[in-house]
Amino acid sequence: MELIDTHCHIQSIGDGDKSIAEIWKKDPDITVDSVIGDANKAGISKIICVGTDVSDSQRAVNFVQDKKGLYASVGIHPHEADRYVGDKQQLQNFENLLKSEKVIAIGECGLDYHYSHSSKQSQIEILKFQLDLAITYKLPVIFHIREAFEDFWPIIKDYPDIHGVLHSFTDSVENVNKAIENGFYVGVNGISTFTKEEQQLEAYKAIPLGNLLLETDSPFLTPKPFRGTINQPKRVSNVADFLCELRQEKRADIAAQTTKNAATLFGI
Repeated sequence: MELIDTHCHIQSIGDGDKSIAEIWKKDPDITVDSVIGDANKAGISKIICVGTDVSDSQRAVNFVQDKKGLYASVGIHPHEADRYVGDKQQLQNFENLLKSEKVIAIGECGLDYHYSHSSKQSQIEILKFQLDLAITYKLPVIFHIREAFEDFWPIIKDYPDIHGVLHSFTDSVENVNKAIENGFYVGVNGISTFTKEEQQLEAYKAIPLGNLLLETDSPFLTPKPFRGTINQPKRVSNVADFLCELRQEKRADIAAQTTKNAATLFGI
């Protein structure tokens, strides 16, 4: 039963974004080959490596070029927005990445009001910059939205042709329904296996199977019962197992439909 990890950061294994690379280094047995090999053994046939700024996006693009079943998404994370506002050269460098082979999406990008790493104004400006590019290059978008839906939905109203996924969803049934109204997919990862918030569990049950995507966000958010270890794409299988029980659906159905959903959205 084929599965797809629609969101991870394995391009940082060994040499990458300092904070993410340091997590991978905590387990000396983890290598690029072992992670990809273990994913394939677990039935993960395709993996999307997601960028978080210009240099990390470039790293993702380079990383996937010679690897079968791996693809890149290039994005500027809302945490990084202040660094890029007004920097025309860096924004042009970012746009240039969209012409690279195996780039299948823009993101992760969006709004994060839980932290204050960048101002709301900068986050909105950089989000709109990426939405404009998504329209120009006809690419789907991987969204990172945290405690910011009140600003996100009004922005999206101005971009009716945008298609995408709400990555690492942890919000309400109400926002699941708004996502569906806008034709979006909803990405679920290991958080679903360990959250204690009933609202979140109800939201995961409310996602129509035709709008569900699976992801790991590895090396972060390791699902139960593997908490305390470094997350890897192979663990998307454990997310699928949990959702089968939570949603009372057959694993074959979840595997088949989420794989079809990812293929439809990303063209892979």
